[in-house]
Amino acid sequence: MKFTLSKTDKTIKGSINLPSSKSIANRALIINALSYSPNEIENLSDSDDTKVMQKVLTSNTNHFDIGHAGTAMRFLTAFLAQIVGEWTITGSERMKQRPISILVDALIELGAKIEYLEEEGFPPLKIWGSKLKGKILELDGSISSQYISALLMIAPTVENGLTLRLKNKITSRSYIELTLKLMKQFGIRYAWKGNEIRIEEQTYRPKQFVVEADWSGASYWYQLATLADEAEVELKNLRLMSLQGDCEIAGWFKQFGVDSKATNDGVVISKTENIQPDHLQLNFIENPDVAQTMAVLCVMKKVPFHFTGLETLKIKETDRIAALQNELAKFGVQIIEPKHGELKWDGSFTLTKEDLPCIATYHDHRMALAFAPAAMFTKLEIDEPMVVTKSYPNYYEDLKQVGFTVNE
Repeated sequence: MKFTLSKTDKTIKGSINLPSSKSIANRALIINALSYSPNEIENLSDSDDTKVMQKVLTSNTNHFDIGHAGTAMRFLTAFLAQIVGEWTITGSERMKQRPISILVDALIELGAKIEYLEEEGFPPLKIWGSKLKGKILELDGSISSQYISALLMIAPTVENGLTLRLKNKITSRSYIELTLKLMKQFGIRYAWKGNEIRIEEQTYRPKQFVVEADWSGASYWYQLATLADEAEVELKNLRLMSLQGDCEIAGWFKQFGVDSKATNDGVVISKTENIQPDHLQLNFIENPDVAQTMAVLCVMKKVPFHFTGLETLKIKETDRIAALQNELAKFGVQIIEPKHGELKWDGSFTLTKEDLPCIATYHDHRMALAFAPAAMFTKLEIDEPMVVTKSYPNYYEDLKQVGFTVNE
């Protein structure tokens, strides 16, 4: 299936019900389960990832297929390792190519019994859940923060607690902080000094919890506001003072003339000036999920860029570095990778631009989400467009609401 997207003007006005944060929702679901809470998490994301997590946590079976949901694979592997029973967890073909040995090795050190059912180091897994025993674990801090968050969330349930010593530069620190802040709301004490996080054995306290709107989802509306000549959009249930690290992007977009104002119902973003930087240099070490948003934006606005801190992009739903290079080439630009974790564009259009670019999505929701706003500049097609259901199921309906034409 393909969608054709276009827009006849460059005005963006409307009120948007953003999806709730799946980063918060997925963590809250695990923590809620660990607290044996009678309360349901409110305003849960209707994304595929969160639906998968909900289904597993309420299932009566011991075999789980989580599809493309990488967060669910990592969080549930740790969760199931400390739940007495025999479990199997598998996923899509792409999921079977995403490494999980770092997390499995750490859990085995704590006493877990886990076996690989196919290729060593990759899902699917067979897990024999049992009481785990705490110790000091050393982990590479530059790995995906989801491994670290998975271990942190089960740490209070581990006998004698758990200490994580993170070596090297910590990637996506904001996501680790998000995990710890959510745990604190459910009564957990922790100590983070330098590169060492210590959590004693203790009990989660049940509480009522409401999930806030997703800042990664908001990034596409900031992108749209930047590409527009005139823009005013209300993003409901979004919080400027957020637990999510991606709220930092509100500051990034000021240099493109887009301002943010908190209201009782959310945040209103508006295009106040027609300005843009001569060159954009950003470090995505804390915000890897908005890298595609910014790369597409810069090409559309003809802003040369140099992005760093992208080390984890190769092990996401697809190799996002290669995917961005391939798809932005269809707009006539060559994006280079100066070294691992970097992307750079000199601002020149050296390749042949396609008349009707057809964007491949590579089973990656953020490819569709980040490229759709480019339809403000040129009519385009998106292949396999419904990958957006992974995080933002109503995206195309919301685009229609502000004047986009979306045809199958």
